[in-house]
Amino acid sequence: MSRTPLFTPVLMVGCLIILISFAIRASFGVFQIPIATEFNWPRAEFSLAIAIQNLAWGIGQPIFGAMAEKIGDRKAIILGALIYAAGLVLSSFAVSPVQHQMYEVLVGFGVAGTGFGVILAVVGRASSDENRSMSLAIATAAGSAGQIFGAPVAEWMLGIMPWQQVFLVFTAAILAVLLFLPLMRAPAASKAELEESMGTILGRAFRDPSFALIFLGFFSCGYQLAFVTAHFPAFVTELCSPIAAGSVLANIGITSTSALGALSIAVIGVANVGGTLLAGWAGKRWPRKYLLALIYLGRTIAAGLFIMLPITPVSVLVFSVVMGSLWLATVPLTSGLVAHLYGLRYMGTLYGIVFFSHQLGGFLGVWLGGRMYDIYGDYTLVWWIGVGVGALSAIVHLPVRETPRVAVAQPV
Repeated sequence: MSRTPLFTPVLMVGCLIILISFAIRASFGVFQIPIATEFNWPRAEFSLAIAIQNLAWGIGQPIFGAMAEKIGDRKAIILGALIYAAGLVLSSFAVSPVQHQMYEVLVGFGVAGTGFGVILAVVGRASSDENRSMSLAIATAAGSAGQIFGAPVAEWMLGIMPWQQVFLVFTAAILAVLLFLPLMRAPAASKAELEESMGTILGRAFRDPSFALIFLGFFSCGYQLAFVTAHFPAFVTELCSPIAAGSVLANIGITSTSALGALSIAVIGVANVGGTLLAGWAGKRWPRKYLLALIYLGRTIAAGLFIMLPITPVSVLVFSVVMGSLWLATVPLTSGLVAHLYGLRYMGTLYGIVFFSHQLGGFLGVWLGGRMYDIYGDYTLVWWIGVGVGALSAIVHLPVRETPRVAVAQPV
């Protein structure tokens, strides 16, 4: 592949699509209390809807990855955006838990078609060998940028319109990004990669113990991220000590713990932009498996300390910064590792399969959060489970072998 600039039209459009897609997805935790309050549902009902969204996202990711490789990237993205929009519109009219849970299947598939699996594969193919690690990090950081304003904007809109109308605004936003799709053209795979079928590459990966370890390790990432996204605003609203009058937060308009909960999601997004870009830079210089192990270890320590100490506005913000810097830093490293080991031709499908593990963890984290809350009245047990699976992920990445398995080594 010839040398290309870092910022290409493919990268910029890919960042825009991921930014809008993730801004919407990251805001769902803000709807937890308003929807449950309006319909007088147990917390577990809407939690299950978000959990189903995460599971559908995971199931849809390898499907859309394979679809993009068979019928074209842009067609797969258009289909994903249309399904996303349909899920949001139908959700705006839902009045029962079963309806919300059913329609979140469409939202999850929509996120799959407009998210990491498809976009990172396109960005990876369109990047030069020297730029690929950083390009994947920039595209991943765009998801964090969406998270920065997604939850606060949703919180602001909920103050001026019903949650149903907010969903319709989100529908218009995800459809609007399709206007930029003609600019997203990625080069075809290399001749050597085209000579190997999808079945050959998949069989090679499935027989490889390192692929199994990567798959297992990504589970805790999904558990921790989905739990925090779905439940942390409510967690902060109910358990954080009051915001003192005259404090810095109060002076900037954050006077309630519910506003702090929405702000915490944005703070995680801000910190994650820097953390993800740093991970992309580091992934070109050091073994990715050790970087991943360190990230999961850092998350484990941060989560353990946070739950053991008093929950205050300061501890919430400190945790948000620390967790945010480690938030999606795993994505460019994991996707880059998959591309490095098995090539770029079927990166979307292979990363989609690995991402399914991420979303299994996401389903469990969100659903358990709501279920344990309804049983025990707090999130303590499910939080400690997250600490445990994070420690497990730090360990399982250590035996991964980073030797390429493609017929002709493809540097990443």
